[in-house]
Amino acid sequence: MHCLVRACVAACLVFASIAQCAAADFTLAQVLDYPYPSGLVAAENGEHIAWVVNLRGARNVWVADGPAFKPRQVTQFNDDDGQEITQLTFSPKADVLVFVRSGDHDANWPADDERAPDPAANPQEPKVNLWAVKLPDGAPFEITQGDAPALSAHGQLAYLSKHQVWTTPIEPHNDKSAEADKPKRLFFDRGKNSALQWSPDGKRLAFVSDRDDHSFIGIYSDDKTPLLYLAPSTGIDDSPRWSPDGTQIAFVRRPGHGGAPEPILEQTPQPWSIWVANAAEGSAHAVWRSPDTLKGSYPETAGEANLHWAAGSRVVFLADLDGWPHLYSISSDGGPPLLLTPGAFMVEDVAQSRDRRFMIYSANTGARADDHDRRHLFKVAVDHAQPTALTQGDDLQWTPVVAGDHRIAFVDAGARRPPSIALVGDDASDRRALQPDLLPKDFPTAQLVVPKAVSFTAADGTRVHGQLFQRDDGNTTQPGIVFVHGGPPRQMLLGWHYMDYYSNSYAVNQYLANHGFSVLSVNYRLGVGYGHAFHHPPHWGPTGAAEYQDVVAGARFLQNTRGVDAQRIGIWGGSYGGYLTALGLARDSDLFKAGVDLHGVHDWSRFADEWFGKASERYEKGDREQAMKVAWQSSPDADIARWKSPVLLIQGDDDRNVHFQQTIDLARRLQAQHVPFEELVLPNEIHGFLRHASWLRADQATVDFLRAKLLAVKP
Repeated sequence: MHCLVRACVAACLVFASIAQCAAADFTLAQVLDYPYPSGLVAAENGEHIAWVVNLRGARNVWVADGPAFKPRQVTQFNDDDGQEITQLTFSPKADVLVFVRSGDHDANWPADDERAPDPAANPQEPKVNLWAVKLPDGAPFEITQGDAPALSAHGQLAYLSKHQVWTTPIEPHNDKSAEADKPKRLFFDRGKNSALQWSPDGKRLAFVSDRDDHSFIGIYSDDKTPLLYLAPSTGIDDSPRWSPDGTQIAFVRRPGHGGAPEPILEQTPQPWSIWVANAAEGSAHAVWRSPDTLKGSYPETAGEANLHWAAGSRVVFLADLDGWPHLYSISSDGGPPLLLTPGAFMVEDVAQSRDRRFMIYSANTGARADDHDRRHLFKVAVDHAQPTALTQGDDLQWTPVVAGDHRIAFVDAGARRPPSIALVGDDASDRRALQPDLLPKDFPTAQLVVPKAVSFTAADGTRVHGQLFQRDDGNTTQPGIVFVHGGPPRQMLLGWHYMDYYSNSYAVNQYLANHGFSVLSVNYRLGVGYGHAFHHPPHWGPTGAAEYQDVVAGARFLQNTRGVDAQRIGIWGGSYGGYLTALGLARDSDLFKAGVDLHGVHDWSRFADEWFGKASERYEKGDREQAMKVAWQSSPDADIARWKSPVLLIQGDDDRNVHFQQTIDLARRLQAQHVPFEELVLPNEIHGFLRHASWLRADQATVDFLRAKLLAVKP
């Protein structure tokens, strides 16, 4: 017996560098089996909230009513059919909840024929449809094909179909043949319409009319009144916001497309301004103009300026003026803006109290030194800069919405605990979980590692942050994995993520860290959370790939981490992370011994049309050629002759963010160079896979490939 024990111990010591003897026993399917909440919204009166829960690919709507806010599921979609649910919209009286089912609302471009995704290969073509639920206890029903719903104070439903504004009754009349029951175009406008906003009294509809190289803010009143365009100009107008009394509209204006060509390989300021218009006759005045600096450029962190009408006739907005995305407020008559959220941190999700006197927001700051890699909630008055914390600690919170007069609903998560809905008082009191526990009993909560915040220095001196996933397994050595996120304006965190794509990545990294690997998630430059300069570096991506040195620095850091075998470093990532994965394998196969590239970019020069567009002829030939040369040199394809390490390529062929051609092209080049590669193609899947089965298949292929190539054992 003792000989057998000694033999087992010896075997463990011999093979410790190959596979851990005390590896965790949960499966990848188990750690991917968690409910994911998204789309949290509140009714105008704050007494009702709604959200979507994705559980094993079945997406359903949940609601909770104040004051008790007891949650209940109001839809019963039971299949992993890849049909997303988005844009939950309460009627002003909160007696109806409208939502959109199907579509790809994160796409960079629509499908050529604008068809909805069909990742389940359903013989019946999916359509993007509007649905509704009569509250409190009605059954969900389909209204019509359409998108982007907006409900007026009188319950009129406006929506978009083929870039035009339509309307239809939410429920049909008893007479099925009634003309009034048929969807009809609400008005004609020669632009592509978006951003529908009803006036507070429900009588007028503001919208954006996109004219390609410029855009207007329009107002529709009725069938007989001509459309009113607010201070039309050569600019690009967006983000219309009605004042509480309905007499004014605030909006954002940026320069129209044109003018002298901007330098292709250099950053230039992207100015913008905030305007306030008279909603009755259309005149407008600028209340604020950005400085003509890089920091003054239009904010990209949240993708919008986050305009809000606040108490005291003030307008609140988001800007990077001091090098960080912060909230400012300004009088609607103009004047100097007031910085509301000073400090070296980023404001992200933003909500407003019902009385419009306070802003509630999420930010990567707090009492702990490593809170730059978390999210917590804060509250600040709109007229003086004295923020107060609503949450703190090791967990993460995001997406605040006002639930009643004095409570905030939000999404809450931890390092081991997947996201769920919670409540807290607006004075930071009475914090409690709201969503029922939907986790399966065998979810491996206790076995998950708590990632550690780390930092390291790139070759040019840039400080780079990351999260290290590593079990304490004594003196064993194990392969290291570098994970690179996509975006690139993303930030990986010390816990589950506020985007479902990266919560999936977090679960995979947890699995790897518990099954024989040390994992480093690298927050390379171009990402958010570390200031404007870090988010907007020179010579990025197609203009020089400067961020790649951060990935290399991460790999060197991992090589020098205790317990890591410096000769067995792998890399994986998706989208922009797929690009950096491929770049690492092409340029540094001696460093990165294997990799998994999900839907990455491999040849930047193929994006010339997106760069130059209709303005191509305005650039000097030499400028175009130099830009294409640098773009090519910044691409993995340019270094294919140096690529030696094996790679797994994964992509859905209905990808509307990265052209599928990018993977086809790379596969052909790898084949010609006799580089070992495998491929997993998911027919009809989009960029961020819609089906749970697709993620499970792709993730299983990822871990199997990395284990086979770096652990030297069969999965």
